[in-house]
Amino acid sequence: MGVGYFPKWTQPHTQATLSWDVSGYYFYLPAFFIYGDPKKLAFKDEILEKYLPTWNDFQQGWLDEPSGNYVMKYSSGMAIMYAPAFAIAHQVAKASTRWPADGFSRPYQLAIGLESLLVALLGLWFLRKILRVYFGEWPTAAALVAIVFGTNFLNYSAISGAMTHNYLFALYAVLIWRTILFYQKPTSLNAACIGALVGLMALTRPTEILSALIPLLWGMEGWKSRLGFIQKHAGKYALAAATTLAVGSVQLMYWKWVTGRWLVYSYEDQGFSWLHPHLMDGIFSYKSGWLVYSPILIFALAGFWFLYRTRRTLFPAIFTFFVLFTYVTFAWDEWLYGGSLGQRAMVQSYAVLAFPMAAFAEYALRKGRLKWFFGVAILLFSYYNLWLTHQAHKGGLLKVGQMTGAYFWKILGKYDVPREAEKLLDTEEVFWGDPVGKTLIYENNFETDTLPGGCPFPPIEGRQSLCLTPEHSGSPLFSIPLKPDGFDWVRAEITAQIGKREDNIWKMTEFHLRLKRGNQTIKDHKIRLQRLLDWGGRARLFHDLRLSSDADRLDIYFTNNNSNKPILLDEMRVFLFREKN
Repeated sequence: MGVGYFPKWTQPHTQATLSWDVSGYYFYLPAFFIYGDPKKLAFKDEILEKYLPTWNDFQQGWLDEPSGNYVMKYSSGMAIMYAPAFAIAHQVAKASTRWPADGFSRPYQLAIGLESLLVALLGLWFLRKILRVYFGEWPTAAALVAIVFGTNFLNYSAISGAMTHNYLFALYAVLIWRTILFYQKPTSLNAACIGALVGLMALTRPTEILSALIPLLWGMEGWKSRLGFIQKHAGKYALAAATTLAVGSVQLMYWKWVTGRWLVYSYEDQGFSWLHPHLMDGIFSYKSGWLVYSPILIFALAGFWFLYRTRRTLFPAIFTFFVLFTYVTFAWDEWLYGGSLGQRAMVQSYAVLAFPMAAFAEYALRKGRLKWFFGVAILLFSYYNLWLTHQAHKGGLLKVGQMTGAYFWKILGKYDVPREAEKLLDTEEVFWGDPVGKTLIYENNFETDTLPGGCPFPPIEGRQSLCLTPEHSGSPLFSIPLKPDGFDWVRAEITAQIGKREDNIWKMTEFHLRLKRGNQTIKDHKIRLQRLLDWGGRARLFHDLRLSSDADRLDIYFTNNNSNKPILLDEMRVFLFREKN
């Protein structure tokens, strides 16, 4: 799928392999090994302008004012794991006359993408290996199929595999394998490997230090026996801890070298709300809810009961890890994680959740009706996940990080919807039928208004149009008296024209309708106009608002949100209408 359906290494700009967060993980490598400038990053502007891995501004790091040096935003674990692919790509690029050896040309994109696919396959190979220690062939196969095809792991392995989650998924599977070996044979090698794996995972995402719970609690028959084992093999546990610290110290040394300080918080204003985690939003919201977009994992949650009943020694490690991991994941204030297909931050935990999933599958396969129900559910949820994955990429209907309940149900299972459906991403009040008794109450062609000049476009009609530019990003307020008796809706229409399209939703032009009663605002709804416009396009657009019987005024205004891409507006008309006779 990552090779044939949507190979990101062939995509431009923010769709490429080395874009957004991945470009930040990766930035260490060209900074150190190509440009030799990891402190000042003088090359960054040229790279950003040429490849556009993020929207214009530099998001891969930030300027540390005390030292005057740039600090990478993300820790260096991923860069270490990318290093083999980077080294091969750099040699290919240097030998090529077609591709520049600048760290971001096609050989680098391809190498990181292919390495990520290999990591995904390796992770699944180890996952099958560890599941087979405890489960038969069929429960193992069912768990693997459910996770690969029924969850967002598919997207974050086959398509967006260069992100942390695919690599961490594989590391969790290897960590569990080494943990199993350690408790079978507690050697120094196994202990050092466990320490190195935990250290590398924490170096990739600091919160993955929770992975240490797995080797500490795995296969535990009781606290007394486990404490006795730790005491007997204290040297091995100390070796594992020392190895973890040694690997983690790579980041400390980088911070010290760049800033002069051993500890640096590189996420600036982002942080955790430990007392108010975003659990309900993170798990159940339409915007990016974990179980909304990977509902097959309900079977894994149900499987904890069967895991407890049948393999009680595994339960403490797996359940404790899952609860704490989920809590920490959704305590992060940026719980959307920049917008993702479902909750990408949960993907690495699926290597652990595979155990309760297999426990549920084992139980279901022994029950006649439940076996068939489980099989059909896997097929349906797999189709749903494939549909989601397609709509997140080529289909384009899934707007990650922007979803609403109204829009979700409008597009569910479909491959084509009216473009006006995107209004539901901003407002739930969209009228879909044919207006009845449509009555004009206001019109404005902006011919007599005093408007700022400096517009790069000729007017749409007449002498002038309303033009929003970087210098004049807001419109006047248009206040219209209302008498809503006998009507259900108000509709404002506008002709809009653009040159270059603003693709950053936070900078799109907002078309506001504000319903008022005296000085009190009853409601203020908006739609973003560029959702409905193409590059260089002109269209007649409308915005609906359900009336309130006590409203006496409608305010209309537009704001361009500091976009540097102008928009032209003209021929505004406002109507009242009824839903039906």
